[in-house]
Amino acid sequence: MAVNTSGFGAYDIRGVYPESINQELAYRVGRVFPEILDAKKVVVGHDIRLSGSTLFDALARGLTEAGCDVYDIGQCGTEMIYFATGFHDFDGGIMITASHNPKEYNGMKFVGKGVRPISPKTGLLAVKAAVEDESRDWSFRKATGTVRRIDILPDYVKCLLSYVDVKNLKPLKVVINTGNGSAGPIINELEKFLPFEIVKVHNNPNGYFPNGVPNPLLQDAREETSKAIVESGADCGVAFDGDFDRCFLFDETGGFIEGYYMVGFLAEAFLAKNSGEKIIYDPRDIWNTIDIVERLGGKPVMSRSGHVYIKEMMRAENAIYGGEMSAHHYFRDFYYCDSGMIPWLLVLELLSKADKPLSVLMADRIAKYPVSGEINTKVSGVNKVKEIMSRIEERYGAGGKVYHIDGLSIDFDDWRFNLRGSQTEPYIRLNVESRGDKALMETKRDELLSIIRG
Repeated sequence: MAVNTSGFGAYDIRGVYPESINQELAYRVGRVFPEILDAKKVVVGHDIRLSGSTLFDALARGLTEAGCDVYDIGQCGTEMIYFATGFHDFDGGIMITASHNPKEYNGMKFVGKGVRPISPKTGLLAVKAAVEDESRDWSFRKATGTVRRIDILPDYVKCLLSYVDVKNLKPLKVVINTGNGSAGPIINELEKFLPFEIVKVHNNPNGYFPNGVPNPLLQDAREETSKAIVESGADCGVAFDGDFDRCFLFDETGGFIEGYYMVGFLAEAFLAKNSGEKIIYDPRDIWNTIDIVERLGGKPVMSRSGHVYIKEMMRAENAIYGGEMSAHHYFRDFYYCDSGMIPWLLVLELLSKADKPLSVLMADRIAKYPVSGEINTKVSGVNKVKEIMSRIEERYGAGGKVYHIDGLSIDFDDWRFNLRGSQTEPYIRLNVESRGDKALMETKRDELLSIIRG
């Protein structure tokens, strides 16, 4: 039976179940993954989506029929696959998830030995080609591997707690909205070891997403977290996406903190203890991060956005920390991978040491480098993205510094912008920032949007 491989993207496989993501695709991926990655032991898990268990069964059947042993960690977050692969030195890991996409979606993310991401250059295109190969004898079976369930939770939680000095944490009150995603059980476990009073919102995993898609980048998805913070008098709030590889922070007023400012905040935390280290950042918003890192004696290094590229750069530079404005945060001691659990623990540690609320700690940076936030415009395809970028570069390129590390970036003395096409969705994304001039940022934002959408 032919399979639909339209869900293969730059970073992973993602699509609607069962039209493009289904048991046949999962089975074939399982059959070819050990061969292409030279894997004999692979850890597999899934998020809370209703199709996760079905896809796991098909994937595990393919892996074992290729002679591979499968280590099942059950319902989990993406970073738990990273942790399990590294901690147990498995040959690879596969996470069944569609991240922040709507509930009808599912997909797969891959890592190889050493928790190295599998990108188009390092095996993803080879997996796609092999899955599409109808000349392959799919009925041929090697010696069957085994499936065994393993519990990584105690070791994983111990790893998370190692990032903070638990005995010096204050009994802060924090709202945590897991959005009915996979993070709820992890919060329950961490709560046993932390002094925080945790106000839980939508903490029970539910693949029906009864309270909406767990994606705090959506404005509507932030309201309940903000409301709970204000009503409970919490010191801050945290919201997760479905597979909790990202966390989003809110201050004590319920105000949403752009991921960009959290990159600078966490960079400062690491450099305070590790002067001279390298910090990775992406090209969308940059000035605040560069300012903080250079002031503290660190070395800022720009990377193309996207977890595959950030992780490659983290390894190449041996950077201690890397962050994207999309709320992905990467840690050298977490196998150079991104974690949604480590950042909020670090923020609560910083708050425990500070004598100021989070809104005050952030206010200076927000005023110094105001940003538009990422603004998405739906487009008809790749050619339309190219046409828009060409038009924008022709209009603005002569007066500023132009670079194409990720899409189009143009820097002027007092403002800058980045314009890029999405790797996973039919959108073109705009980010604008300025040096201390919010009105200028807003004027240029509106000016650019009128051209993009004109």
